[in-house]
Order: sequence, then C-alpha cells, then structure tokens
Amino acid sequence: MASDATDTDFTAKLIDVYPPSADYPTGFALNLTDGIFRCRFRHSFERAELVKPGEIMRLRIELFATANLFRAGHRLRLDISSSNFPKFDVNPNTGAPAGLGRSRQVARNTVFLDGTRPSRLIVERL
Repeated sequence: MASDATDTDFTAKLIDVYPPSADYPTGFALNLTDGIFRCRFRHSFERAELVKPGEIMRLRIELFATANLFRAGHRLRLDISSSNFPKFDVNPNTGAPAGLGRSRQVARNTVFLDGTRPSRLIVERL
C-alpha cells in the first residue's frame, strides 16, 4: 500500500453479499466485521513514524473476529477504504497528533494487486 499523505488510515470491511430476492430485489450487503490500521504505527505502536509520500508499505489490517454461514448464492466482499467514520475517528492525513489536527488533507491511497506487490485476504477458520 502507499499514500501521498504523511499519515493516513487503511480500513477493511468483510461483507456477506446476499443475492437478489423478493425482499431485496437488488440484493443486500451485510457488514460482518471490520478493522483499521493507522499508517504512522506501521513499524511500532510505541513510536509513531510518519509516512514518506509514495513509500510502499506492508500493512496488516486485523479484522475483529466474526462467524457467519454463507448460504448458496452469497458472495464474500472485501472493501478497502481510508475511513470508516463514525465507527473510527477521522484521520486528517496531515501527520498532526491524534485529536489535535486543525486542518485536513485529502489522501490518495493505493492498494497494489500485481505480481511483485500482491495483496491478499487470509480467512482463518478456528
């Protein structure tokens, strides 16, 4: 992953996508679990380190535990974003300390999906 900001968040949502039905003619998306990772803590949670814009980072977004039975016709969807407000606080993307930022900056974030920089979803069955 990469960003043009000095700090940003990456969020993930795991979703059960229901097929169309009489009750939901266009289908339905049920959020199962989610998680967030603030990039300034990519090396250590004890010491914040701002991002160099364009730096390629290896991040692991841990989702909260969940359980679900996927019925026939359902699909699994993973949404990656930079925000999940109001569940998680807004990151101003400026590098300001948490809760003290007075300005905001748009972050242009990238998730890589190629052979040299693959991304993946690991689902563990416990």
